[in-house]
Amino acid sequence: MGNPQRSPTPPVHAYPEYDQDLIAWASANAALLREGRLSEVDANHLAEELEDLGKSERRALCSHIRVLMIHLLKWQYQPGLQGPSWRLSIENARREVQVILEDSPSLRREAEACLHKEYPSARRNAIVETGLSEDRFPEATPYDIEQVLAEDFWPR
Repeated sequence: MGNPQRSPTPPVHAYPEYDQDLIAWASANAALLREGRLSEVDANHLAEELEDLGKSERRALCSHIRVLMIHLLKWQYQPGLQGPSWRLSIENARREVQVILEDSPSLRREAEACLHKEYPSARRNAIVETGLSEDRFPEATPYDIEQVLAEDFWPR
């Protein structure tokens, strides 16, 4: 019987609008791109989505760095409570940051900025979680990004 042919993508008007069903819209536009039907692609919304993807990855990177710093501060300032679950939390947070940086190496240069931007929030969270006085924790981050991400860095 011959090779089955893929049926051509229906006209773009057959798909939901961007505002109605994002997944169907994305699938339709991906099919149009693959078929070279560039004039039918919703270029403005596609550009928006690509920009938003970058913003989302930056937010995720900063969020994971904040969580990692909370754990490192607790590790450093509550040494009597250090245990396997804390170590695992730090290792998991490091891994999450590494995954983002592996997928998007260009974000590496933004990681240090995230560290400084997120430290005040991490510090406040560590104060609340530990119950220690705020003067125990430095005003500025005591770590650099290389330390935070290093598998062998365990602050004392």
